[in-house]
Amino acid sequence: MRLNRFLAAAGFGSRRACETLITDGKVSINGHYIRDLATTVETDDDVRVTGRPVRPMALTYILLHKPRGFVCTRSDEKGRKTIFDLLPAHYGTLFHVGRLDKDSEGLLLLTNDGALSQRLTHPSHEVEKEYEVLLDKPFDLADKPKFLRGFHIEGGRAKMERLNLVKLTFLKVVLRQGIKRQIRLMFYKNGYEVKRLLRSRIGAMEMKTLGPGQWRQLKAREVRALAEAPAKKPDRKDRAD
Repeated sequence: MRLNRFLAAAGFGSRRACETLITDGKVSINGHYIRDLATTVETDDDVRVTGRPVRPMALTYILLHKPRGFVCTRSDEKGRKTIFDLLPAHYGTLFHVGRLDKDSEGLLLLTNDGALSQRLTHPSHEVEKEYEVLLDKPFDLADKPKFLRGFHIEGGRAKMERLNLVKLTFLKVVLRQGIKRQIRLMFYKNGYEVKRLLRSRIGAMEMKTLGPGQWRQLKAREVRALAEAPAKKPDRKDRAD
């Protein structure tokens, strides 16, 4: 197994984060510090990060309904509640795939599978995420085309793949991007304030009956669906109503 994959499975973050640990000279195998990213690990090797033995856990996939008010981090310098407060302690080495800000809620995937994390977050795969959005005032359908065409916000050019009006102030939005606070910033730039933001779907995974603060392990077929299903849905003309 490649060293970066081995470290990711042990809960040291994404493969990219693990590659940084390696190139920074913090990883040793059998007493020798390694900087070569092509290094592989055998089952009887003694692998350590900054001198601490690494014990990889089996690949684990947790689907969590993040409540509002929790932050996506292992520990918070401000003493705020974190998503790991909602999970058993032995899941503390998992890393979250993407993030939701403190005031947002909904589906969050935690895993130690670096390959799946890369698939779900890398822009080239364009995996869909669906959100429910409550605004402070009725949405003007005349604004819809600009959201679908896209425009610049802090962090880059942002666009929505689909935007459907359910009620006057309630919309469903689909993204394939992952710009920080993208939905809030896009609406804010057009004169709206997001009062509530909930992620209801990641790829093939939907909220269903998972309540706030609840979590469950993904079934093997669900992991396969995330890993193997086409990232993009066929293009279709977006309706305005």
